[in-house]
Formats: sequence, structure tokens, C-alpha cells
Amino acid sequence: MRTIDPGKHAARRDAILAAARSCFARKGFHQTSTAAICAQAGMSPGNLFHYFPTKQAIIAAIVDQEGGETAAYFAGVQASDDAYGTLLDFMDLVLALAADADFAGLTLEIAAEAMRDTDIAARVARNDAVLRAGVQALLESAAARGQVDAALDPAQTAGWIAALIDGIFNRVAVDPHYAPPAQRASLHLLLARFLRPALA
Repeated sequence: MRTIDPGKHAARRDAILAAARSCFARKGFHQTSTAAICAQAGMSPGNLFHYFPTKQAIIAAIVDQEGGETAAYFAGVQASDDAYGTLLDFMDLVLALAADADFAGLTLEIAAEAMRDTDIAARVARNDAVLRAGVQALLESAAARGQVDAALDPAQTAGWIAALIDGIFNRVAVDPHYAPPAQRASLHLLLARFLRPALA
């Protein structure tokens, strides 16, 4: 039996996911054929199906990959002494990702597929819980340092920030003139008025 090189296997798998991300973002999930993904990845259909038996398995893996990236991001920032500043940095990252046409398109495709497929919906919900937990932990740390209003409920506030993030991506979808990075100052002001402790 041929021995599988784990490094090469992971690299090929990641190459397929990267190709699929690009195709789904540009053409949509249902409009993208496996042949198009193969062409983008530079491999035969037989090779692709060795890694992913269906197109549905590919989008599920993309959602899981994004969840892992989100968890890793928040794990890497929780020790920050400036939790409020770290939260603003995260929102700046959201604006940058929303400005990336492929990333924004893929995000909306995944959201649409979650409405149709219960398995994708469950994976998206799990990712959302990871994001909200990460934001909540930052809010709790910031409140303990007097950087945000301690009277705010951290879980509910994290939910509102998650809703704001969803709104940014939806605005990109419906308004061709909306430029996310140009909203940075307004976003920071909005968050400051919402989160910062009230002046005595």
C-alpha cells in the first residue's frame, strides 16, 4: 500500500479549497461545477474526488477552515493588555475582508447555502458562536480594565457586534458604492459611543 505524505496531502487539500473559494466567490456555489474547480486547482476530477467526494463536502470544509481561522485569531489576541484596542483592530480586519470582493462574495454564498442546507447551517452557527465568544472575552477583559462600560452585558453586546459585522457584508452586497475601509472612522466612533464608559 502506498504511503501518504501528510504534508503533500494537506497541501493538495488546501489547494482545492483555495480554488473552490475563488470559484464560489466569482460564480456562486450552485453555478460552479466540479470541473471548474479542477481547472482552477490544476487537477483531474478523479484526483479532486479523492480528497472531497462531493461539492457539498468542499463548502463544508471551507466553513470549517474559516471557523478554525477565527478560533486561532482570538486565541492569539486574548492576552492583550489593550482589549478595547484589540477589538478595534479586529473590526478593522472585518472592514478589510469586506473590501475583498472574493471574500465578501464567498461569505454571502455560504450564508445563502446555510439557509438551504442544515449541515452547513450547523457549521456556520458553530463559527458564529466562536466569533461571539471571542468578542465576548475581549469585552470582558476590557471591562475589567475599565476600557468599556462594565454595565453592558458582554454576551448581548457581542451579539450586537456580530450583527454589525453581518450588516457590513450585507451592505457590500446591496450598495456598489459602499467602501468598507472608508467607514473606519465612523465605525470607531460608533463603537466608542456604544462601548466606552460614560463620563462622570
